[in-house]
Amino acid sequence: MNSCLITGGAGFIGTNLADRLIREGKKVRILDNLSRKGVEKNLFWLKETWPGKFEFVKADVRDESAMIEAVRDVDTVFHFASQVAVTTSVEDPRIDFDVNALGALNVIEAARKADPKPAVLFTSTNKVYGKLESLGVREADNRYVFTERPEGVDESQPLDFYSPYGCSKGAADQYIRDYFRIFGLRTVVFRMSCIYGPHQFGNEDQGWVVHFVISALLGKTINIFGDGKQVRDILFVEDLADAFFRAADQIELTAGQVFNIGGGPSSSVSLLELLDILEKITGEKIPTSSFDWRPGDQKVYISNIRKAGEVFDWRPRHTSEQGIHRLYEWVKDNRNLFEGG
Repeated sequence: MNSCLITGGAGFIGTNLADRLIREGKKVRILDNLSRKGVEKNLFWLKETWPGKFEFVKADVRDESAMIEAVRDVDTVFHFASQVAVTTSVEDPRIDFDVNALGALNVIEAARKADPKPAVLFTSTNKVYGKLESLGVREADNRYVFTERPEGVDESQPLDFYSPYGCSKGAADQYIRDYFRIFGLRTVVFRMSCIYGPHQFGNEDQGWVVHFVISALLGKTINIFGDGKQVRDILFVEDLADAFFRAADQIELTAGQVFNIGGGPSSSVSLLELLDILEKITGEKIPTSSFDWRPGDQKVYISNIRKAGEVFDWRPRHTSEQGIHRLYEWVKDNRNLFEGG
């Protein structure tokens, strides 16, 4: 891996990976349409931090010709550009499909037609597994827990897309996987749980960990949908960047494979437990408001990350409390980015 394209590269994950790749001396091309809130601030930070060290292309993954041009002369593509919220997919399923499914097809078709063909690594989602209604769940004091899956959901779990977002990301997930099996394109799919960290401008629809942190710091009321006992495993973004770096460097081992990527059982938290952590950090009570459950919300999702450890020797380095503390400090140091928003 020497030259890389990152679609959605001014986004939260893209910015962190670009920083890591440039730091490692890789040639980096960032493609982004700059439509998501906060990405222009990320691009400004990258330009200030690494002046002249990367190429920026303003383009949209829905533009087939732009994708053909963007993959030229790169050996690795990290495809991150997407529509990211279940709620948005319900409001406008066509836009969701066009960005997530058609956009992914444009990227892998461009890669398939390129010479030489780059590897493609893709950010899928745990939402492709649906509500996980077949798995036993019980209610504990501040969280829901799996009754029979203490290590979490592994890659053998049947797909059950459920929402328009699940459908669009699931279609991309399967296209990218099958482009390895049918065309021999070296592709890797990461089905990711909740990722959080610096350079994230989240909201209550997507990026809930940073949304809670920003709200706690600014004294804003946090909306809780459901009873707050929903559990996710959370992964600090630096650990995700390390996973992508390792998977790309070992592409002959990882090509054609799907990996569940998250913090795993030891880094799982409920909404109520995250509130407790933040109240300890701030020393203040955080105001909340309660609302009904959202359609398709999983009561528990925890990634079984054993396969990634076995295949490319990856595991998270940050505990949830370490990562949340680091995120809180970053938000506090960059408070001006969030005030008035």
